[in-house]
Amino acid sequence: MTDYLITNFGARAGSDCTGAIAEAIDACALTGGRVVVPDGEFVTGPIRLRSNVELHLPAGATLRFHTDPTTYPIVRTRWQGIECFSHSPLIYAYDETDIAITGTGTLDGGASTATWWSNTRPRTDWERLLRMVEADVPVEDRIFEPGHGFRPSFIQPHTSRRVRIEDVRIVNAPMWVVHPVFCTDVLVRGITVDSLGPNNDGCNPDSCENVVITGCSFTTGDDCIAVKSGRDADGRRAGRPSRNILIESCRFTAGHGALTIGSEASAGASNIQARDLHVTTPAGGPVAGAGVDHALRIKTNSLRGGVIEHVTVENLIVDAVTTSAILITTRHAEPEQFGGHAPVVRDITVTNLAVRSAPRTVEILDTPHSPVENFSLTSAATDRQPTENCEYF
Repeated sequence: MTDYLITNFGARAGSDCTGAIAEAIDACALTGGRVVVPDGEFVTGPIRLRSNVELHLPAGATLRFHTDPTTYPIVRTRWQGIECFSHSPLIYAYDETDIAITGTGTLDGGASTATWWSNTRPRTDWERLLRMVEADVPVEDRIFEPGHGFRPSFIQPHTSRRVRIEDVRIVNAPMWVVHPVFCTDVLVRGITVDSLGPNNDGCNPDSCENVVITGCSFTTGDDCIAVKSGRDADGRRAGRPSRNILIESCRFTAGHGALTIGSEASAGASNIQARDLHVTTPAGGPVAGAGVDHALRIKTNSLRGGVIEHVTVENLIVDAVTTSAILITTRHAEPEQFGGHAPVVRDITVTNLAVRSAPRTVEILDTPHSPVENFSLTSAATDRQPTENCEYF
């Protein structure tokens, strides 16, 4: 494998290396190989990966990203389940094959309350996007000019095949952290996500197939892993479910849900297998903003619709959660009037659940038009005794 060191293209630690990284990627794409960030901290704007390119950061390397939205070009993306053209993700790929981000170095999005987190959902732009969907405006015409639009995902391979993200540490994301969209054959292995900002979901396979998430650690400001497939009418228009997903040997320290499905799952989610998951407490005791609310969280409503089915969770250890270990709801943020798209949630199996501390073990919040069907739960026979209270609502 040929290495393309970014310093050979003019990159210097502490200075803006956006152009040098782009040149290294273009050269690497001609033959295939690795674009290597050496030890040190390098500053960059958006990075666009190409086929047959691996971006590699060894242990001593850090890429710190600009936080000025106007430096990020407008690209096709998906924001909270709706397709549009808005700010490029910090690392982006579109219609590429065999791409990777590897190494034990650090990706730092630079987000804070003074930058990306200062305006989490621009009201005017969000309302404009919802009107576009209602009016059936084609995706190609849903364009937000630079300086408008929405906080980008950190890493978003879009419409790509054979994607690998491995070992890197990712901090201070603007929005969702690892967010593959319309991808197949995705491997996320050994990454550490430490990002407590708003909507900082750790890994969100979105309308993806054949996904493996293994050996990862999540400390997030929102859901740790969230399987999605589009929001409401726009998700149904795209019609791309998420399916054939394996999640294993992951650790969760902070987040709303350790493993979540929904709520933007309007095209459906199926054949999801999870095993050997551990919800932990922060080392050294409670930490502000830390703690996991739910170990398993399935959420949808009558605006979302869709079918969530064939979900199997095995060997789930929960040291502590702040609310219920398992929450399944078909009326998450349900509108006052029935939304017209009754969701289906069925065939959910949890085997070997061990809970040390939780106010409730299970909550099921459903409705007559969307009852949860075929839910099965067994406790683990270990010295960690789960709580005995199992309440249904």
